[in-house]
Amino acid sequence: MTKNIASQLVEALGADVVTVDPAGIAPWLSDWRGIYTGHAQAVVRPRTVEQVSRCLALCQHVGVPVVPRGGNTGLCGGATPDDSADNVILSLDRMNAVRSLDTVANTLVAEAGCILGNLRRTAQDAGRLLPLSLAAEDSCQIGGNLATNAGGVNVVRYGMTRELVLGVEAVLPNGEVFHGLRPLRKDNTGYDLKQLLIGSEGTLGVITAVSLRLLPRADVRSVVLAAVSSSQQALQLFELLYGQCGARLQAFEFFTGDCVDLVLTHAAGVQEPFAQRYPAYVLVELADSVDENGLNAMLESVMGQALEKELCLDAVVSASLSQLQALWKLREEISEAQRADGPHLKHDISLPIEDIPAFMVSCEKRLQAVDAGVRPFIFGHFGDGNLHYNISRPAGAPRTWAAEQGEAITAEVMDEVMRYNGSISAEHGIGQLKREYFHRYKHPLELRLMQDIKKLLDPAGIMNPGKLL
Repeated sequence: MTKNIASQLVEALGADVVTVDPAGIAPWLSDWRGIYTGHAQAVVRPRTVEQVSRCLALCQHVGVPVVPRGGNTGLCGGATPDDSADNVILSLDRMNAVRSLDTVANTLVAEAGCILGNLRRTAQDAGRLLPLSLAAEDSCQIGGNLATNAGGVNVVRYGMTRELVLGVEAVLPNGEVFHGLRPLRKDNTGYDLKQLLIGSEGTLGVITAVSLRLLPRADVRSVVLAAVSSSQQALQLFELLYGQCGARLQAFEFFTGDCVDLVLTHAAGVQEPFAQRYPAYVLVELADSVDENGLNAMLESVMGQALEKELCLDAVVSASLSQLQALWKLREEISEAQRADGPHLKHDISLPIEDIPAFMVSCEKRLQAVDAGVRPFIFGHFGDGNLHYNISRPAGAPRTWAAEQGEAITAEVMDEVMRYNGSISAEHGIGQLKREYFHRYKHPLELRLMQDIKKLLDPAGIMNPGKLL
């Protein structure tokens, strides 16, 4: 029997905050990839921390599950409800205020529903940089970025989301508010409790606000697209660039020639970068606050060394902002191009950087043994060890191939990742998609400690059931 709490939520929070009409609930029930669809009896869209607190306290008292939801840009079904009709979806989209911005302490305090791209522009207008940047930044919300510890293109220089967080405000399942927004660089007063919430995927509480580090603007950018013969050559090029350019190395992205073929087939306004097709490519971006000529000279000098040492086959350096954007478009359009190509298997994996070339060779052999026709499309944030190792169906195979063969293919990829001491999730989280593999590969002690923390903070088990643990 359904634990109907909808009327109590309306009474406690108001009809303008709580949606109970099935037609109004329907758009909130699926993930953006269309893989998962669940059920819910209500959607709650609070405007204040107090409303979040009342919602969670009431849900815990009745024993109703709560599914926190950000911008719905996740790739693992972490913000999609399961099949239970009891679910209450809690969206933070109306809590989207910037509470403060300090250009002396270089901090920004924002509510969880703020769109990441808007926060980046707010920081830029104040002469500062919020370096977290990802493809979905104009629709994802900063609360979701914290909940999944998002990565993006600038991790090689600035680190993951958690490395930009100074403090967090959150509501625990019993309605208590964790006041941890202190914008301090140094606070060695015991356990760093905010780090439990970052990356917890909404299973421990609801993040309502965050205090973020800001950095100096790095408006001067220079980009080079280098053609390489293999991932091994890309690794050697990375070593040279990292050693020569230091902190100015902002992005080091890798993608195969097959990815370029896909983009040229399915994306509009994209041009062939070279006169011929190469096996793979590396997109490198340097950024700084120095003069543009100096940065370009540095990049051209290093790439000259790379060509002399045969660490790449060819290279083109951006000469204008439009050329810079055109080179990035080759990388940024890969996901959408693969989506247009048809259903595919996504694997967001992390490896020790020095092992990436060996992994790519050995994993391809494993997949060929399962199905010789599989089409790997490999791209990602090579500079921090993160590959998006995606697999599309063989040419001519039905669109049902991914659903029918996905389990066998994914098992091979995950097993090979673990053989290299990698991670089955680099930046997308676990959600529903990887829960089985998470429990298969995570060390029993780590799992037990996580389960103990979950029981301590969420004894009734109402927070985002069916995800992660």
